[in-house]
Amino acid sequence: MAEDKFPGWHGTTIIGVRKGGKVVVAGDGQVSLGQTVIKGTARKVRRLSPGGHDVVAGFAGSTADAFTLLERLEKKLEAAPGQLARACVELAKDWRMDKYLRNLEAMLIVTDGKDLFVLTGAGDVLEPEHGIAAIGSGGNYALAAARGLIEGDLDAETVARKAMAIAADICVYTNGNLTVETIGG
Repeated sequence: MAEDKFPGWHGTTIIGVRKGGKVVVAGDGQVSLGQTVIKGTARKVRRLSPGGHDVVAGFAGSTADAFTLLERLEKKLEAAPGQLARACVELAKDWRMDKYLRNLEAMLIVTDGKDLFVLTGAGDVLEPEHGIAAIGSGGNYALAAARGLIEGDLDAETVARKAMAIAADICVYTNGNLTVETIGG
């Protein structure tokens, strides 16, 4: 990821939680350079509306690269309205095959309220188990926390918020300043 080209850049935890007919995508706001927090209020979760179909996306990695991928995803969704899986596969194929796109360093979590996917530059379109996906520096902490919380009576948003709080307590590259988007239900 960005750490390869820019040593010391860290940041971002994004989680997607599907439960009770809703999907919540939450992301923290921290961007760090080495041991310094550069920004604490970055917005890494966005709502897209290509062709009138709502999609929520969260990104980890290079911001410029992620925006390039989000623009490409919107175009794929405009070409295949309401078909998130197809659009994601088409984007992943382009990302893997195109010489320019292949160098982009970001990961995405995307959802239309029904499906939940993780997209990577390796050409992966992953549908996570247990209805939970997490990426970024604190992604594994948030994922573990959410998996522990998902079976209880908590709704999707509460699971996502609690998981992000746990990740922020453990990962120095994650803060508690959240952007939360809900879709579905």
